[in-house]
Amino acid sequence: MSIQWKGVMPAVTTKFTDNDELDLKTFELNINAQLEAGVHGIVLGGTLGEASTLLDEEKRLLTTTTVDIVKGKVPVLINIAEQTTKGAILAAQKAEEDGAKGLMMLPPMRYKSGDRETVEYFKAVANSTSLPIMVYNNPVDYKVEVTLNMFDELLKCKNIEAVKESTRDISNVTRIKNRFGDRLKIMTGVDTIALESLLMGADGWIAGLVCAFPAETVAIYELQKAGRIKEAIEIYRWFLPLLELDINPKLVQNIKLAEVYTGIGTENVRAPRLPLHGEERKQVIKIIEDSLKNRPTLPDYKNL
Repeated sequence: MSIQWKGVMPAVTTKFTDNDELDLKTFELNINAQLEAGVHGIVLGGTLGEASTLLDEEKRLLTTTTVDIVKGKVPVLINIAEQTTKGAILAAQKAEEDGAKGLMMLPPMRYKSGDRETVEYFKAVANSTSLPIMVYNNPVDYKVEVTLNMFDELLKCKNIEAVKESTRDISNVTRIKNRFGDRLKIMTGVDTIALESLLMGADGWIAGLVCAFPAETVAIYELQKAGRIKEAIEIYRWFLPLLELDINPKLVQNIKLAEVYTGIGTENVRAPRLPLHGEERKQVIKIIEDSLKNRPTLPDYKNL
């Protein structure tokens, strides 16, 4: 495998200026904070990255900029969320040209594809690129489930290597392991069941609140990997109120507000999204401020 499907890979937010242009300066500040914390990859243009609002040229600029920032330290992946097979194939080709090392792929957007259509969509893209692919399986939000029987067919494509497991059913980790062993790597994609999924055998974590709290997220992963489960659980219990900001329709606004509080982001979102306001904003601020008051002292997790 050309990508090591393990560890913490942040699904990073896209930074915007007050004039609704890409804010590459703040974006670089955040990416460097992720690298300093010890993340294992960077995922661009996902749900948190406001993918549906980005222009094609903006996605390409984010990719080339991130590749330049990370300088090969970790792989850069970009999400493919297209409406047509033709568009997805073109996006994969551009990602490869721009230096991405892997793809995260959603089923077709807008059209609720059937099982056969979904499989053929993924296979067509996989057969068009040399890049390794992680299938993003999130039936809760995107209404299309990639079942184990569908993966039987998909894994005939050697470069379909991993799944971002976001069914919110922890037992699915065991089902995947029982069925496919190490052939299909599992990256848990739901912050609120991440540690549980890792303990059940998931290989890594595509994380959301890592955008604001990179060190705490990586510490949880490294501690559980080293068998220091009690310490991992203690940090995770502190983290849970924040992690719950990720399973919310306003997850982008929630996490960007958290990034402001930790000094590595801004609240700017792209319309039709708007920053939080009123009682909703007060509730999120309280969660963030209460958590910061009790922020744990982390062990030397980088040298376990």
